[in-house]
This record gives sequence, structure tokens and C-alpha cells, in this order.
Amino acid sequence: MRPVAAIGRRVTTRGRGITASTMVTVYIVLLLAWPSFVSISQLGSLGRPSLLWGLVLLFWWILTRLQTRTDDDRSIPQPLRYAFAAFAIVALISFAAAMLRGQPGDQVSPAVTALIRLASWAGVFFVVMDGIRTHSDAARLVRRLAIGGAALATLGLAQFITGQTLLDWTASIPGLTVDLADAATRGSFTRASGTAIHPLEYAVPVVASLPLAVTAAVSGGFRARLSRNQGWWWVAVAVITIASVIAVSRSAIIGLAVAVIFSLPAVPVTFRWVIGVGGGILSLVVLAVVPGLLGTIVGLFAGASDDPSTQSRVDGLARVPEFISSSPLLGQGFGTFLPRYYIFDNAWVLVLVELGVIGVVSFAMFVTIAIGSAYWASRRSPVASTKAMSRAIAASMITIAVLMIFFDGLSFTISGGLLFFMAGMAAAMRSVAHGESFADHG
Repeated sequence: MRPVAAIGRRVTTRGRGITASTMVTVYIVLLLAWPSFVSISQLGSLGRPSLLWGLVLLFWWILTRLQTRTDDDRSIPQPLRYAFAAFAIVALISFAAAMLRGQPGDQVSPAVTALIRLASWAGVFFVVMDGIRTHSDAARLVRRLAIGGAALATLGLAQFITGQTLLDWTASIPGLTVDLADAATRGSFTRASGTAIHPLEYAVPVVASLPLAVTAAVSGGFRARLSRNQGWWWVAVAVITIASVIAVSRSAIIGLAVAVIFSLPAVPVTFRWVIGVGGGILSLVVLAVVPGLLGTIVGLFAGASDDPSTQSRVDGLARVPEFISSSPLLGQGFGTFLPRYYIFDNAWVLVLVELGVIGVVSFAMFVTIAIGSAYWASRRSPVASTKAMSRAIAASMITIAVLMIFFDGLSFTISGGLLFFMAGMAAAMRSVAHGESFADHG
């Protein structure tokens, strides 16, 4: 097994062992392909395979860091490492303060689970950040994320057409607990959820993968030579776009708009009009072909002020001072604010309530520095495809951050895991760009 820190070095001979790229690819599969409502019965709330694999990644990262001395003169400081550390420290202090104040028995277990979930995210984040050090590894992961988003969108399309979850068969597998409800509906339409437990959780990987798929389509998969399979990337873009439109969700539509807007700077000028106009035409065709869909979507926005979910979000903002009044700086305690108190449907607000002002500031810094790291890489690298990848990753991070406003994304397996995965990718691109710049001037 090769050390994580050594994987990205320029080595002409292929070493044996498991690479960071392989390890995190397993995580992508478990995160997107394994239904988030299916867990290993004996492990309860900790039985999600992606969560467990994240802990494996953390152990692997710690082990390799202890065994390896990094003396690579191409290494570069990672401000995102310190931003994550700050967020994790605030979470730990908030948890400790909550335990010292005393908590009802049914709040202790969810709080401990939240810390374990944070440790799993840490494993994913650190292995991606420190293990992905070359252009080829980064391109490979971006392609796989784009394919995963397109596959999830395809499943969503099938659910929309059939009106079924198509995953009922998971309940027959022994040793698993399946928390699967009937397919959600809005109006006369089925709301697709893919492998997610909720349609909004499903919307995050689908919409966030659009910038990656668009950039892969334009660049031919970030390969030096254009492939005959380049057209399939445009198929992936079309599938993701259609799935976002028929999601029957305000959040998905807003996320789609954000993804498109921030994707355009990542592609050559000649493609921007093609993508913008082509995407608009494709969306209009879908709305015209599906009877009643246009009226339903227009109604979602026109009647937003009277919608119960919108009213709940607005009412929740008014109640924030009440919930943080006892501890405004550190909040109620990480993982202790249960849905029985209130459902905010806003990850940023829930971070404020659980971790206080210090916590939400540290989380905002983490997200902002991740986006900034990706944009820094796009400016520093002399390689066109690295620039494009970096901008696409930044666009994906922005899309996820915006979607977190509309639901408690950190409480869901897929959306929470994807946020920290993409943050790791943003930091990795900083290393890739610095290495390419070092080689260019070396």
C-alpha cells in the first residue's frame, strides 16, 4: 500500500498497492450507488457503508501520515486544512459544552453519531486533499463523479416515468434495515429521489455534477486526445439537465441555474452560447412534452409565499434567537438539536443553532476557502484542462453551498459526504496546479 502523501509524486514506475484514487472511488460508489436509506442492521444509524468507508479512509490517512515524511519541494500550504481543523475543533468544543450542561438521554446518541459522521467526512476530505496530486488522478475522479451524477439522474428519470422508487427489492436483502417510503409526489408528478432518502438530497449530486459533466464534454474527458466517446459526455449533460427540470423542485431549478451560470467560465467562449441556448431549448422541450409540468413549476415559484415549506423556513429564521440565546457563541451542541424541536430546512441555520456564531463562521470560511482554492488553481496552472477542472469544481462547490440553504444537507448521507469530498477536490487541485506550475518553471 503506497503512502497517501507519496502518491502524487512524479514517478515513472508504477508502484504496487492501493492508491488514494482507488480508495476514494470506492467512496464515490458507496455514496451514490448504495441507497442512503439502507443501512446494516447491527450498526443502527452508523450502518451506512459510505460512513464506514470514510472512517476507513481516516484510519488509512493517519497511518500513512505517521509512516511517511513528506519532503517534496513541490508541496504547497493548504489553508483549507486549517479551516477544516477550525470547524472540527468548534464542533468538539460545542459537543463538550453541551455534555457538561447535561442533555436528555435521547440526545446523547445522535450527538455522538454526529461526531462520528464528522470523522468520516474528515477521512474523505484528507485523503482526497493529500492523495490526489496529479492531473490524471484528478481528471479520473472528476470523470467518475460526472458519470455518477448522470447515472443517478438516469435512475431519477426512470422513477419519474414509472412513478415507483424501483428500489423496493432492497427490503428483501437479509441483514439490512430499509427506511424506504413510497415515492413522493407533487401535484400529479412523482418526485424522483434516486438512491437518496429525500428528493432534495437527490438533487444535490445531480445538479452539482453538471459543471463537471459540462467541462468533461467540452474537453473530451480531460484527455490529451479527443475520444470517439466524447459524444457520451454531452448525453450525460442532457440527462442531468432533464432530470433537474423534472425534479418538480424549486431547489433543483435554482441549483440548475446556479450550476449553469458558474459553469460557463470553465468552458471556452465558443461553447458558452451553445451550452446556454442549448440547455434552455432542451428545458423548454421537456416542459412542452410533459403535460402540466410547466404549470406545476410556475406554481412552485408563483405560490412560494403560500407554500408550507417556505413559510416554515421563514418562521424558522424568526426563532433562531430563541434557540441560541442560552449559548450564542457555541450553540446548543453539535448533533443535539433534534427534529422534535424544529425542522429548519436550512443547513446554514442549523449549523448556527448547533455550533453558534463561531461555528457558522468557521463553516462559512471552510466553504469559502474551498471555492477560493479551486479558483486559485485555475489561475496558477499553465494547463488548460486543469484550469477547466478547477473552475468546474468551484462551480460545483458553489452549487452545493446554495442548495444547503433549502434543506438540512449535513444531516443527509449523500449531500453531506459530497460537500466534503468536493472540498477535498478543491484543495487537491491547488496541489496539482502548483506542481504543474513548478514543472513549467523548473
